[in-house]
Amino acid sequence: MSILSINPVNGEVIKTYQEDSVEIIEQKINQAHEAWLTYRQTDLNSRAKLLLELSKLLTERKDQLAKLMALEMGKPLQAGIAEILKCASVCEYYAKNGAEFLADQTIKTNATKSYVSFQPIGLVLAIMPWNFPFWQVFRFLAPALMAGNCGVLKHSSGVTGCAIEIEKLVEDAGFPVNVFKTLICSNNAIPKVIEHPNIKAVTLTGSTEAGKKVAEQAGKLIKKTVLELGGSDPYVVLEDANLEKTAKICAEARLINNGQSCIAAKRFIVVKSVLEKFTALFKAEMESKITGNPLQEKTNLGPMARAELRDELHQQVLQSIKQGAKCILGGEIPSIGGKHAYYTPTILTDVKKGVLAYDEEIFGPVAAIIAAEDTENAIRIANDTNFGLGAAVFTENLILAEDIARNKLAAGSCFVNEGVKSDPALPFGGINQSGYGRELGMFGIHEFVNIKTVYVK
Repeated sequence: MSILSINPVNGEVIKTYQEDSVEIIEQKINQAHEAWLTYRQTDLNSRAKLLLELSKLLTERKDQLAKLMALEMGKPLQAGIAEILKCASVCEYYAKNGAEFLADQTIKTNATKSYVSFQPIGLVLAIMPWNFPFWQVFRFLAPALMAGNCGVLKHSSGVTGCAIEIEKLVEDAGFPVNVFKTLICSNNAIPKVIEHPNIKAVTLTGSTEAGKKVAEQAGKLIKKTVLELGGSDPYVVLEDANLEKTAKICAEARLINNGQSCIAAKRFIVVKSVLEKFTALFKAEMESKITGNPLQEKTNLGPMARAELRDELHQQVLQSIKQGAKCILGGEIPSIGGKHAYYTPTILTDVKKGVLAYDEEIFGPVAAIIAAEDTENAIRIANDTNFGLGAAVFTENLILAEDIARNKLAAGSCFVNEGVKSDPALPFGGINQSGYGRELGMFGIHEFVNIKTVYVK
């Protein structure tokens, strides 16, 4: 079987990869396990030095890696460079803070000595999507390597070139051979990989349906999982918000990665008193973005990752309009359609409960504007979802805003007057259908360790 890497700009095949056989998959997993038996004994200082070297290599190779992303999934060059630099930053973050996070914690008891020790558990299987081909991997990989674990990656088939480059980066940074292996295989191989006795835990970023399958498979084997799934992030705009700044932030948050992000803003819930003005400002910001070839530096928006994803998105827009939404911008496949995967920035208004754009995640450059009677009604609408990844609120009343973010919005991350984003220092993850567990920060590195009690008397 062959795996194809296809350029979403023109539909042409970039490269064909031979899928790993069952025997090769077995060999790679066993090689990574053998590497772990030695790597787990390395000291924290040595691991930190290797992570710093990895950070250095990422920075040095940022241009070529960004170009690879542009070719494989359509990310504009500047966004790709920013992604690589963020990967470098997470390596540096754990190199500098990992020893503190993993230090023994003394607990006072009636023992002579009692403490908690954080021990590596072995191989972590990462099942990762195409939308952030490097960042999604490094936000698991950096803490895993710092903790003394090793990694096995099943990346999205369309970004196989990126997956191979990540393995090469780890090797070139000087990590022991085989501490990180890339599996070139289809999703059909995942259940057998999860079943492998040397796989001790699984982390997945993807759809809610994919998360359910992986959780079921791993759960039967009592293997730890962390799931970062879909989102329908609400951005609540109150009547005293700075509308010019808010509209700009909201447009950028909706169009990040051409709208193909779990934490991209999806639903804009605006109190009626400022609805008309916000909508006009927001539309102007959406219209100002330049769509084009991701290899051109002036491009803000590239194509979607695949033509079939663009077609599915368009059907969601048409269905929402049929159910009563009004399209005031975009809503069409541009004339360069066909094998090209472009879609125009789109705004839907008059979105109400029962309309697809209200109830489901839309993974592309499509914004849903929902009117709210007042602040209380806006919060209710924001929480009227099965998801719970990120949320934001915009208002000049910071006391009210913090109360809403802390106590009233139901999501794993709640931001005030800023778009939701991940940061190496902050835990990241969701609730409800958006998954469970946390990545990044101190909490992320503790997800895949044995939190061991030691009691001496």
